[in-house]
Amino acid sequence: MKRKINKLRMSKLFIFLFFFSFLVAIIKLGYVALSDNVDGLNLTEFANKRNTTKKTLYASRGTIYDINGEVIASNANSYTLIAYLSESRTTNPDKPQHVVDKEKTAQALADILGMDYEYALERLNVKGAYQVEFGAKGRNISENKKQEIEALALPGIDFIEGIKRYYKNSKMASYIVGYAKSNESGEITGEMGIEGYYNDILKGTDGYTEYQRDAYGYAMGEPYRIEPVSGSDIYLTIDSGIQLILEDAVHTLEENNHFAWFTFSVIDAKTGAIVGSANSPNFNPNTLEGLTNYVNPLVGYTYEPGSTMKIFSWLAAMENGVYDGNEKFMSGTVKVPGATIKDFNNTGWGEITFDTGFAYSSNVGATYLAQKVGAKKLKDFYESLGFGSKTGIELPGEESGVIRMTYESELATASFGQGITTTPIQTLQALTILANDGVMLKPYIVSKIVNEKGETTYEGGRVELGKKVSSESVEKIKELMYDVVYHGVTNGIWETKNVTTIGKTGTAQIASASGGYLTGAGNFIRSFAGIFPAEDPQYIFYVSAKQIDGGASAVAKVVTKAVESIANYANITSSPSEADLSQIITLKNYISKDVEDVKNTLEENNLVPIVIGNGTKVINQFPLNKTQVLQNSKVFLLTEQKEYIMPDIKNWSSNEIMSFCNLIGLKYEFEGYGRVEEYSIAKDTIIDLDGVLKVKLNSE
Repeated sequence: MKRKINKLRMSKLFIFLFFFSFLVAIIKLGYVALSDNVDGLNLTEFANKRNTTKKTLYASRGTIYDINGEVIASNANSYTLIAYLSESRTTNPDKPQHVVDKEKTAQALADILGMDYEYALERLNVKGAYQVEFGAKGRNISENKKQEIEALALPGIDFIEGIKRYYKNSKMASYIVGYAKSNESGEITGEMGIEGYYNDILKGTDGYTEYQRDAYGYAMGEPYRIEPVSGSDIYLTIDSGIQLILEDAVHTLEENNHFAWFTFSVIDAKTGAIVGSANSPNFNPNTLEGLTNYVNPLVGYTYEPGSTMKIFSWLAAMENGVYDGNEKFMSGTVKVPGATIKDFNNTGWGEITFDTGFAYSSNVGATYLAQKVGAKKLKDFYESLGFGSKTGIELPGEESGVIRMTYESELATASFGQGITTTPIQTLQALTILANDGVMLKPYIVSKIVNEKGETTYEGGRVELGKKVSSESVEKIKELMYDVVYHGVTNGIWETKNVTTIGKTGTAQIASASGGYLTGAGNFIRSFAGIFPAEDPQYIFYVSAKQIDGGASAVAKVVTKAVESIANYANITSSPSEADLSQIITLKNYISKDVEDVKNTLEENNLVPIVIGNGTKVINQFPLNKTQVLQNSKVFLLTEQKEYIMPDIKNWSSNEIMSFCNLIGLKYEFEGYGRVEEYSIAKDTIIDLDGVLKVKLNSE
């Protein structure tokens, strides 16, 4: 009995102790929860220190190439200049680690970076600062500038390394490519053009490192790491050779004429690939100098196209069975409900045929044909060619334009490109029917996309959008476009010497913001839609200029020269019999041959050999085997000697510079257009292949 009583007392004691301990634990927990300090340890500080730390590992942004694999946009090292001002950094007076001579340092930095001396000195005199930066002039410094500064051995001057986006050819195709910028953390984001449209693909996938920190901020254990996945590379359909020809045309027009804007684009007639697109104004994506308009003219400019639309209104009449080219009408003027339509000369040419009316660009003839077709059928035909809709090309900011034909007057004006709005890319798309037996092609700008593993994840190419017109209509309109250039009222200003170009001019009034149209001799948009060679179209081009002081002749002068240059570049001269065949040389394969033997062979054929390196064997050449070139053309011969001497490149063309640099792997930058006037690497010196050849071009 006594034993049972003892057991009961023990049980009660155990229960009491249990609940007492539980109560103490609750009180302790409450104390911990409400107190910042426990047993001398600051819990808030401990929690802040002992946490998960995560750091982003930014993926390497993909490179943008042209169709031939030439780099257009890539990543490059950039540097931010800093100066240490605190004397505490210096422990050995003989080797100072802070800025000692502020005036000398400020002057040196100002001279190299184009920085204001007073500003540089002000930054070096910031009181109490351990280190300072130097604003915009001190950021995104190139490797060359960094080396220039380092060579001066200025105490206290240092650099923070980073990555920036680098555009090798400066302004070339800037609205197509766009630009990318870095934020403060180093992340690069695409803006405009391909950089913006494909930002996620170019950007890749960021990785990160993650680890636990203890109360003192030290890492606990091995960090967890997810590697970044580099962005994909994008190959454009742009051909840098053709692009530079277009850029040169634009620059020439800028030098000699005043205008609001000018755009010049070329596509491959057989595929729909955009091979070149240049415009003015444009901008430098490296510095954003000149960037005032964020709209890409190729896809974002909408305006009344003018008489280039007669190509399609004449085709509409043919396709609807109401066209007789020999039928005559009285040119000059015609009245329609709500308007009087006049030919551009106000008087016309008397009674003429509809075939002649096209060559003379008669608005009256276009009106008569539109009335025969009718508003619904003409509108439907325009829309079937893509007018009034986006083409879907891989560029941001594309506009649709407006096709409106409600009233009789709107039907009339739509037939000659007034009262409706289109974009250059729509016109180029519609023109593809003339090079493909009536089949329309979708325009595109991306040739392929290649991921970090070298796998092609996307490939662009010819996309047919259906047969829009008959073969008979195509041949007929091409005949009429030939007459425009060679027999019309253009006085031969659009004729080209080495290739047969066909096309149609356009002159459109400019709509006024207050209603109606602007008046005055220069208030027009001049345009031309062309195809060459006429016998077998390879390229389609479209140009337009707003308020140009030299009129159509100023545009024609630079455009025809560009077309001839493209024909030479692509070896597509229409009529070899018209050229001096003795001037055309077909190159052979010179690789592995003796340099001296090849030099002699080339010189015997009146070609100019440019030997790169001091080797005895040719290991590469440009132009390549079987390429046709004209006499006096340069032929680049790369030898096995890796030490290259800088030749005298004055008066070389931009294409020749590109060929030379690409063979040896040297980066280059162009300023201006035309031929070489100045260059940064001294003649007869050894070329540093890690440097950049800076070339100033002059069109004169």
